[in-house]
Amino acid sequence: MSGHSKWSQIKRQKGSADQKRGVVFSKLANLITLAAKHGSDPTSNFALRIALEKAKAANMPKDNIERAIARGDKSAGASQLEEVLFEIYGPGGVALLAEGVTDNHNRTLGEVRATLNKFGGKLANTGAVSYLFARKGLLVLPATPEQLDDLGLKVIESGAKDIQPEEDKLLVITEPSQLETVRQDILNQGITVEEATLFWQALNPLPINDENRTKLDRLAGALEDLADITEVVCNYQ
Repeated sequence: MSGHSKWSQIKRQKGSADQKRGVVFSKLANLITLAAKHGSDPTSNFALRIALEKAKAANMPKDNIERAIARGDKSAGASQLEEVLFEIYGPGGVALLAEGVTDNHNRTLGEVRATLNKFGGKLANTGAVSYLFARKGLLVLPATPEQLDDLGLKVIESGAKDIQPEEDKLLVITEPSQLETVRQDILNQGITVEEATLFWQALNPLPINDENRTKLDRLAGALEDLADITEVVCNYQ
């Protein structure tokens, strides 16, 4: 995960959730509804399980979660929801991906364009930016410094592609198709998994100066504040 701290991003998103819980719950509800279109049982629908774990981490009320699942189960409203991925050039030549869920693509596109115009970004053509990232699975394990070596060995034996200690966590990287297999193997060993999700990993992060870093943080934050955008990633160090 060189050059990109997924856990730092998660913390930033959770901090924003404390201020704008209603917006965050709405985003999570759309993720749950979209996933539930393919089945309402999280034991057989891994996408739904990931969405539910995100909702749980954000302390989303149980009633909200149940309504979102029900809305996705053969719902006409759910059929209008679609995943979107915007490829973006930011200050300093940095690439960004803005991922989301929307029921109106043109509305979301207009909001993204307006945000980019305000904060110095530009939409890229399809494929112009996404090749700079790779889709990966991520497991977050709580770990003390004394546990890291032993825990790291167990995780690698479970099929992880990479590991990275960060603060009081161990970040475990997998191929997307292996995320659930590795997760189950780790759980079967009695190891706690704090979070399981998919994310975009920057392949060759760019060095940037402080001025562009500040501009990029503002741009990424403004995109994350959009109601239809669920995640923003950048490829800078």
